[in-house]
Amino acid sequence: MNLIIDIGNTAVKAAWSDKMTLGKTFRYQGEKVQDFIASLTEKDKPDVMVVSSVYDISSSDAEAMTKECGSLLILDGKHPEMLYRHNVPQYMTYDRAASIIASRYLFKGRGVTIFDFGNTLTIDFIDKNGWYTGGNISLGCRTRFKALNRYSRALPLIDTPDEPSLLGTSLATSIEGGVISGIMFEIEGYVSLHQDNILVFTGGDANYFAKRMKNSIFVISNLVLMGLALIADEYVSKDN
Repeated sequence: MNLIIDIGNTAVKAAWSDKMTLGKTFRYQGEKVQDFIASLTEKDKPDVMVVSSVYDISSSDAEAMTKECGSLLILDGKHPEMLYRHNVPQYMTYDRAASIIASRYLFKGRGVTIFDFGNTLTIDFIDKNGWYTGGNISLGCRTRFKALNRYSRALPLIDTPDEPSLLGTSLATSIEGGVISGIMFEIEGYVSLHQDNILVFTGGDANYFAKRMKNSIFVISNLVLMGLALIADEYVSKDN
């Protein structure tokens, strides 16, 4: 089996994969990423290990990872080859690219709008032929709450509410409504651009916003890992 690892801004996600099928997923938050990876390969060494990272992997880390697998594929800013191969813009991080690759596979022949709800909110569009037609990056839900608190001393840091009001009647509910309603209005605006597209929500806050939608939504929590699994399988097939 292959081992796929996604190193993000705040956490690391990993899973064993066989073609498109994912096994148990693992999540780690901390600074000892190499120790975490070593713990996954302690009993079994993967044939191929795919490591996607939002930051460039150092040569020493790459050397350590090489010892943990049969073959290592690094996907970071220094290795854009897979972006070219899958017709994804070079400026993208691989986690975002992996979501696009997975969506093309899952919804072949259909236009897709992908919303990824994390530290950032990314919105990407794929047409029915699988071509990437563009996308945007905005602040994620928790990032908005933190920004209001950080850049305005008069505003407190508010937790994401279970049931936000559309319009606030206090300082706290005004912040809750402003952030959540603002994101919902953004979503509705993007959905209106391509109303026939399939809607895919992924990321940590995907379920939170999906349950507030009137449209039919596909919530795929492991969309990035599924895309990386496809890349891993392609890498294996190419070697064979």
